[in-house]
Formats: sequence, C-alpha cells, structure tokens
Amino acid sequence: MAKQLDYHTVRAIFERFRAAEPEPKGELEHVNAYTLLVAVALSAQATDAGVNKATGALFRVADTPRKMLDLGEERLVEHIRTIGLFRTKAANVMKLSRILVEEYGGEVPSSRAALQSLPGVGRKTANVVLNMWWKHPAQAVDTHIFRVGNRTGICPGKDVASVERAIEDNVPTEFQRHAHHWLILHGRYTCRARKPACGACLIEEFCRFEEKSA
Repeated sequence: MAKQLDYHTVRAIFERFRAAEPEPKGELEHVNAYTLLVAVALSAQATDAGVNKATGALFRVADTPRKMLDLGEERLVEHIRTIGLFRTKAANVMKLSRILVEEYGGEVPSSRAALQSLPGVGRKTANVVLNMWWKHPAQAVDTHIFRVGNRTGICPGKDVASVERAIEDNVPTEFQRHAHHWLILHGRYTCRARKPACGACLIEEFCRFEEKSA
C-alpha cells in the first residue's frame, strides 16, 4: 500500500484526468434507472462487456419492473445464462422488481439505504446507481479502484470501505462527481493488474507504485 499523496498532488492528478476525459461514462448499457440497477446487479463477478451482451435483448423486452415480472424468472434466466451466478442473480432481479412495483410504484429510489435494502444490491451497486443516474458524488469502489488507489497513493486503504473514505476525504470536491469513473477506467485500461501500462500513463510522474513497467 502506497503512502497517501498530498492534497496538491491529488488535485494535479485529477486535473489531468479531467483534461483527458471531461465527462467519463460508465460502460454498462442502460436506458433508465431500472435497467441501470439491473445491469449493475448482474455485473458482480462479471465484465461489463459480458453483461452488455446479455442485456441487449433483455432490455428490449423488459425495461421496467412490471415488464420483468411479466417476463418471468425462467425467461430471464435464458437471457442471462452467459453471466456468472445467473440463477442467483435472476432470483434477485425478480425479487427486487416485485419490491419496486409493490413498494415504490415501479420507480427506483434515490436513497442509498432504500437501494441497499433490495435483494442483491450492496453498497457498491447502490453507489453506482446514485452516481450514474442521480448524479450523486458516490464512490463505488471495485477491484480496479482498490488497486489504483493503493498503487498510486491517491486513495490507499486496507479494504473497500477505507478506500471509499479516502476518496471522499482526499479528492477535491470538484472532482468527486466523476472520481470513481476516472479511477475505474484508469485501472481497466492503463493501471492493469498484471501488466500496467506505466509508460503510457498520464499520471506516472505522481504515482508511488514501486514496480513500474516500461
């Protein structure tokens, strides 16, 4: 775990991220808050590309909780069979869809507590929905962000909760809205787990990672 970078260095890093990509976007395809929620729930232990491949046809026929209930669990399973843990995820999607219909009028709530009360929705999933749909400065820490935060010193922490707090505490307010997307995309395409592309990294000079590659 790298030592926490100072405020001015963290600011310089995010200024570079912003200059390179002012409006970073998540890669999960969705058409509304409900399909975003379902896509994020399905993405646990799966790639965004794999989820998008499965949900393209699914969301054309079931883009609301009511339509998902009408589709039924077995037909949902057929759509998402290529995704890991598809049966458990299908059961959770049906349960959360029923709750949304019966308790929220078919709408996705904008509160973290309400989102986390839904089956199959943890803090990370709730934070993604809050950030991407409701524009909250919520930080969804996944394996990419955990790795980047600890390698670079931007937001080090021993677990995802401490990395989330480090982002909230150390990233300047003006960058909070997009912080998790800048970090996840950097981890996905540049600061990769096995072969980080340090030579092509726009923040290499600030990074405290000791095992940099060429």
